Amino acid sequence: MTERARVALTRLVLSDFRNYTNAKLELDSDCIALTGHNGAGKTNILEALSLLSAGRGFRRAILADIGRIGGSGGWAISALLDGPYGETKLGTGLTAGDTGRRLRIDGEEARSSDALLDHLRVLWLVPAMDCLFTGSASDRRKFLDRLVLSINPAHGRIVGDYEKALRQRNRLLVEGGSNAYLDAVEAQVADLGTAVALARNETVTLLVDTLARHAVSEAAFPASLISLQGPFEELVHGVAAADLEDRFKAQLRDNRLIDRAAGRTLTGPHRSDLSVLHADKELPAAYASTGEQKALLIGLVLAHAELTGAVSGMAPVLLLDEVAAHLDPDRRAALFTRLQELGGQVFMTGTDTSLFEALPPEAQFFTVHEGSVSVTNRSSG
Repeated sequence: MTERARVALTRLVLSDFRNYTNAKLELDSDCIALTGHNGAGKTNILEALSLLSAGRGFRRAILADIGRIGGSGGWAISALLDGPYGETKLGTGLTAGDTGRRLRIDGEEARSSDALLDHLRVLWLVPAMDCLFTGSASDRRKFLDRLVLSINPAHGRIVGDYEKALRQRNRLLVEGGSNAYLDAVEAQVADLGTAVALARNETVTLLVDTLARHAVSEAAFPASLISLQGPFEELVHGVAAADLEDRFKAQLRDNRLIDRAAGRTLTGPHRSDLSVLHADKELPAAYASTGEQKALLIGLVLAHAELTGAVSGMAPVLLLDEVAAHLDPDRRAALFTRLQELGGQVFMTGTDTSLFEALPPEAQFFTVHEGSVSVTNRSSG
């Protein structure tokens, strides 16, 4: 496996975050298990960790809703990281009355959360993702864009700019903007859309190769075949990257009447879909059993974690919410073994310590109870 820098959080402090008034976790392991009853606040800790990455965390919550009920409305997360630049202090939060969260790295204000990607890559698997294969194409695009972001830190900004340019074109079509104005906007749409499509295709190609390497060895998690599908992919197929932008721009110009009637842009990477097949059964993941879908998703996330480490040079921090509860003992043991092979720090939640019996001796256990966190013996609870 490619050599990569070890990245691990050594301290996490929450202030007025969700159901926590104040909480501190001193971390001394790459494998952390958080146990406690449902509703105790385990997932809230993982959400806080996800906010130490680019974007809005895995809940994509409204910032003002994150603060503790009964608190000032503000909240804060601070962490100490042992990463590629040595010990680094990270902090983010919202001051009551502000509309945007602030971010500090070693006490210096950062302009955007993208700056965090220089220090760590945070990946996650949460119950909300269980419907990925049966949900909307939009959800799968967001999932894919999150995968791309950990490989290509600029991707999130480019996707945002592309969506903004699309909205501008749609408005011009509806309001009857001039051809010259449409030409200018469509040039921007084509430029940004091409960049989005190429980044997605690159990540999918790399993931296909990574998944193929584990197709035989990972019997616990069935291999998947992934690809991008949709009208835009037909345009991309067989077209050199240098020519794709011009081809897309011409298609936008030719489709103005159709798009004006529809009130939206009908072609582009914003209409693409991530196709996932159960490789052994040649079955769309959406038609697999619930257990098979979960196993396919875990295998995909593990492959992406390996790829992220190889490309970024940093072992990613993994957040796994209630994953062990849905696996039989053999698959749990296989999961824990693979996590050790990945070499990154992993945080897992569960209602009972017995779910984590197969974790290595150096694993660290915390008990979460109604907004408090305490170190616990793995045999208790």
